[in-house]
Amino acid sequence: MSTLHVPHAIQGVAQGLHHVAIAVKSLAEARGAYELALGLVATEPEFVPDQRVNVLVLYAGAQRIELVEPASPDSPITKFLEKTGGGIHHLAWKVSDVAAAIAHLKSHGVRMIDEAPRPGAHGTTIAFVHPKSTGGVLMELVQEPRAG
Repeated sequence: MSTLHVPHAIQGVAQGLHHVAIAVKSLAEARGAYELALGLVATEPEFVPDQRVNVLVLYAGAQRIELVEPASPDSPITKFLEKTGGGIHHLAWKVSDVAAAIAHLKSHGVRMIDEAPRPGAHGTTIAFVHPKSTGGVLMELVQEPRAG
């Protein structure tokens, strides 16, 4: 039996997968495959001004998928779609404190896109980890809104 090795820099930071984000050209066109064909349950789309995107959250049980559509030509998703045509954009990890997670990762030499927490969809607080530090995968840290 092999022992699971968790990289030191991420130990105690990631509490589990928060969501997988999929870049799409159109929420209206893409959502049918997820809602009708797969039976996922969708929330209402939300505009995230900081990223200039519209986000549609879909649930398969407790698992969350986010479809992300550009809301303007200068959205980071627009650039991603131009390069790839769409598909998986990033993995998002649930953390209890984004600021503490940023500090922890930076102290272990992990390169960050966001040096400070910022607002995300549905009242979350987020930060992005640079894909050059994660084997080419864009990762997001997500802190759910605090109760009360």
